[in-house]
Amino acid sequence: MKHYMALDPQPFEKIKSGAKSIELRLYDEKRRLIRPGEEIEFTNNKNGEKLLTKVIGLHIFESFAALYRSPELTKCGYDEESVKSADPQDMEKYYSKEAQKKYGVVGIELALTADKGE
Repeated sequence: MKHYMALDPQPFEKIKSGAKSIELRLYDEKRRLIRPGEEIEFTNNKNGEKLLTKVIGLHIFESFAALYRSPELTKCGYDEESVKSADPQDMEKYYSKEAQKKYGVVGIELALTADKGE
């Protein structure tokens, strides 16, 4: 199965370059359908560029605060320096605390595929 998601240019480029291998999302109805081995096609929401990835794992947490205590935070787009100031409240501009409480959150671990997407 192939899933489709939009991304802002900065996280899109980080996944494309390999600097980010875990995409953070609300674990809502749409993300609960995702399984390891399936594909996600990301679209850069500024220029429409596509990027095809394969899901290699799901990391499920009750909140971004819990996820940000994970030792794998550097895979979420933070480098060694910026991870020191990483703040789970940054994710509240995308997902409210109420939504996090209702659904939980997920780190979708990805691998790039040879195909760039359609």
